[in-house]
Amino acid sequence: MTNGENSNPEFKAAGNKNKIRHIVGVMSGKGGVGKSTMTTLIAKKLNSEGYRVGILDADITGPSIPRLMHIDNQTAYSDGDNIIPVTAPNGIKVISLNLIMDDESKPVIWRGPMIGSVVQQFYSDVLWGDLDYLLIDMPPGTGDVALTVMKSIPIKGVVMVSMPQNLVSMIVSKAVNMAKQMNVPVIGIIENMSYIQCPNCSEKIKMFDDEGWDEFIKEHSLDMLAELPMSPEVVKLSTEGIGEVSQELDEILAGIVEKVSTFCKRRIIL
Repeated sequence: MTNGENSNPEFKAAGNKNKIRHIVGVMSGKGGVGKSTMTTLIAKKLNSEGYRVGILDADITGPSIPRLMHIDNQTAYSDGDNIIPVTAPNGIKVISLNLIMDDESKPVIWRGPMIGSVVQQFYSDVLWGDLDYLLIDMPPGTGDVALTVMKSIPIKGVVMVSMPQNLVSMIVSKAVNMAKQMNVPVIGIIENMSYIQCPNCSEKIKMFDDEGWDEFIKEHSLDMLAELPMSPEVVKLSTEGIGEVSQELDEILAGIVEKVSTFCKRRIIL
């Protein structure tokens, strides 16, 4: 399965209106690990390096990308043929259910097949145009949305976001095994909230006993893309939206982006 080769809006067929070179899912075994924050940070870093980037917020029941991108006061719309995504000031294109609903606080009480259908429409009916990277922020777990994305969208791989805890590693194992069963490569794992850095001596203090976590990484032959500290900066980004980041965090993101882009450029979807 491949994407269309023409991004001209006059081509209304789903296969012809967009040209998307690399599609990457961002996944987690459970919620609360910073998956959406990492999706946004990676997108903004890719964008800062000159890539054309889009974010598909597939977390239908808990969409947070608009707030993280500071575009929650804007609205996506339809031109009669296509869904027009919101374009952030930096040029990143975003589609999310919260950019369509008139009240972001309303709950989404839909059954799984309907949620999966919306995610599919966000991919096929949105006028993404010409993109280098489309990041898909997937909901936690291995439910209908993950299945829809892996079966219906030509993703090149998934990035796992997690915390170094034994209980979490057991849950993440399910997501990793799902990806393997669906023949979707796991690009690597981002270990969020990995440690606290002492402000006086810069010593890294581990928050969790990660002995079982290390075994989990080896067992699944996962590439560690980065270890992020638990820091006031990341907490602030998660609660107030993502703006400028520190040099230290920017360097970590640069390493993640380099590994992801290298993987995608080597991976060919037939």
